[in-house]
Amino acid sequence: MSESKESKEPSLHTCTSEALTNNVRVEVESQYAAEHSQPFQNHWFFYYTVRISNEGDDTVQLLSRHWIITDAAGHTEEVKGPGVIGEQPRLGPGESFQYTSGCPLKTSTGVMHGTYQMVAQDGEPFDVEIAPFALHEPYTVH
Repeated sequence: MSESKESKEPSLHTCTSEALTNNVRVEVESQYAAEHSQPFQNHWFFYYTVRISNEGDDTVQLLSRHWIITDAAGHTEEVKGPGVIGEQPRLGPGESFQYTSGCPLKTSTGVMHGTYQMVAQDGEPFDVEIAPFALHEPYTVH
């Protein structure tokens, strides 16, 4: 399996990211969830939608995830676990899997990035990059 990496780093206020590792593309878009946030109690909540696309010729399967979440105060939290939203999707050539999840923060801004641990059809494990993307409350005019 060839080890190709292409990553588009977001600017400070970009709520999207995209990375391609071993023919697996990961695209993420985040948005502020006002209905689940309580800013006066230092609780902000964000949704993020991930699309994982297999652009290679072999079937791959997502086994687990590893997220690194950093808030504006520099507090970092790591989240590891099997699958995503209770699933371990298997993607044939040209197939995609999309899901939405959420992330609470104690500050109004933060950054998430990480990796998915995948396995190729031949049993070879590999990591897929999730490029950094911003979590931030929309700007308001007072």
